[in-house]
Amino acid sequence: MTDMVVASPLDAAPGAALLSLSERRSLSIQLTLSMIAGGLLILSAILRFGVSHGQAVADLVAGAGAALVAIPVLSAAWHSLRRPSLHGVTDQLIALALVAAWASGDLTTAALLPLAMIIGHVLEERSLLGSQEAIRALGRLTQGFARRVIPRGEIETVATEALRAGDVVELRAGDRVPADGVVRSGSSNLDTGPITGESVPVEVTLGAPVFAGSIALDGRLEIEITRVGKETALGRVVSLLQSAELAKPPITRLLERYAGQYIVLVLLVAGVLWLVTSNTAVTLTVLVAACPCALVLAAPATAIAAIAVAGRHGILIKGTAFLEELATVDSVIFDKTGTLTLGELRLTALEPEPGVTAGGLLQLASSIGAVSNHPVSRALANVTRPEERTVLTDVRETHGLGVVAHDGEARVALGRPELFSQLNVAAGAPPRHDGPIAGVALNSTFLGWVLLADEPRAEARQAIADLKSLGLRRQLLLTGDRSEVAHRIGAALDVPEVCAEALPEQKMQRVIDEVAAGHRPLVVGDGINDSLALKAGAVGIAMGAQGSDVALASSDIVLMTNDLRRLGTCIRLSRRCRRTIHANVAIGLGWTVVIVGLAATGILGAGGPLIAAVLHNVSTLVVMGNAGSLLKFDESRFPAAANGTAHGTGILPARIGEGPPAATAAGGEAEIGAR
Repeated sequence: MTDMVVASPLDAAPGAALLSLSERRSLSIQLTLSMIAGGLLILSAILRFGVSHGQAVADLVAGAGAALVAIPVLSAAWHSLRRPSLHGVTDQLIALALVAAWASGDLTTAALLPLAMIIGHVLEERSLLGSQEAIRALGRLTQGFARRVIPRGEIETVATEALRAGDVVELRAGDRVPADGVVRSGSSNLDTGPITGESVPVEVTLGAPVFAGSIALDGRLEIEITRVGKETALGRVVSLLQSAELAKPPITRLLERYAGQYIVLVLLVAGVLWLVTSNTAVTLTVLVAACPCALVLAAPATAIAAIAVAGRHGILIKGTAFLEELATVDSVIFDKTGTLTLGELRLTALEPEPGVTAGGLLQLASSIGAVSNHPVSRALANVTRPEERTVLTDVRETHGLGVVAHDGEARVALGRPELFSQLNVAAGAPPRHDGPIAGVALNSTFLGWVLLADEPRAEARQAIADLKSLGLRRQLLLTGDRSEVAHRIGAALDVPEVCAEALPEQKMQRVIDEVAAGHRPLVVGDGINDSLALKAGAVGIAMGAQGSDVALASSDIVLMTNDLRRLGTCIRLSRRCRRTIHANVAIGLGWTVVIVGLAATGILGAGGPLIAAVLHNVSTLVVMGNAGSLLKFDESRFPAAANGTAHGTGILPARIGEGPPAATAAGGEAEIGAR
């Protein structure tokens, strides 16, 4: 095949802008006006002190500088009156101080004051970019080129934006998956760390789903595209992260509720001071000192940083309120299937008859399982490689009993004890087991039993212990599965309370009862069967929601990986976020009170307005720096969790995409060998 370039990426530059066009234009205008105004002020000072009788010209030049920087300040204040916000309080107070300076004839202060505030505003914007970049970087994971396979066998290099569902693309070692798709040929190990934070590559082969943003480490793949752009799992994650970034934290909404009263209070204080002292400088200083910029940014800056960190860990938070709520949970309610367990049947043990080898029993069970579509059969098919299986013909499935096929002249059977009675095969009593059981026979000889179950995740016990260490000792396993299965899983994972055989409505009621008892439960489920319970809890977390619309819709937080240890990461991140927000609010509020006190007592002197502006910007940068420290939070690299290890057999786990997927274990209801 040959490569030919037919398109270029629309915008794959690594330095893609983080601000919108209007935001960049506004900052450029403010900076340009500030530099011109700064030059005019320098010229005014030269004329004032270096030229005799230059006072009038100096005032004129200073007035021109003051007029230039007054434009963005007055524009922002007018905009905030039309669209009230907490940040608008600062714009309005600075505008009032500017008008007062003009009215008093203090043109130098009228120029320097907005100049200092504009520079502080630019610094604030630049400080926020570090947090925003972590979110924007996700959106750039799929920008660039893709090699699209065309019908005549050639490859054309196109922009990823040009891909459509149904296209087939080639992926080589080092390439990034451009869109969601399914492997049509080849095999490779994919690094999904940029999306899920997983430290261990995932092996994919024929039929495996792949997600945009993953990186091929070796091999060669051909992938059929299923979803592109904003419809991909990564696209939806970026959209929700951006929505969460724009959402207002609860404490911000609380402050906004009293913003109007705050301005009235500041104006009253400034008015009283002017009446008492007749000192314009003191009045201007109070107006500037009362600007609550640090208080305004205390919560949003911290929340943006936390959302960015969460995204880096494969944690999707749908709103800043949920992040703060998570810090207050005191109990946890787990679903079982697909949450604490793997959500698929796995071979747990072999019980061959005397004289039959375990390897022979396994090989035959896997061979007949590969020619059946029954959930138990599919699980057995995945425990061996295709080349290790016996080719069977004349396959006949009997509903509710099992499968019969032929290897040449030999008859092979897999199924329930009743099947062997019909075939006149003497089978021993099935062993006690709370999961699916199937027997295997060759002609009239019974070879043994295979035992399957939905096993706990390898990291589940560690994750549960971690949550207990964080204070969430009240834990409940809430499942619709059979009681004996639920209690086995609960005992294995040291979950103290188990509630089994619960319908979705009963699950929701159990969560509501927990809330009524005064607890704040964290509900963890798969986002499909547990949607009602997820909504009823204080916070709902959906597990492993790559590509799942239901999980994204029903939960407050989504883990893009199935690693339960991310739950502890969520709790620690939320608690640190809350501590940082409280510290920032204290800094912003305390600093404002101190500066207003200094201004009101006249300690700041004649240059008070400018000193207050500088101190105001210092407090803002302190708050931004404290919020930025949250970006250092890192639990993104866990040791590998051997989720696929078969228990008690020493058998290699199935590889992703090798043959039909293992069945979802619905509490062992679809059982060939159920007793």
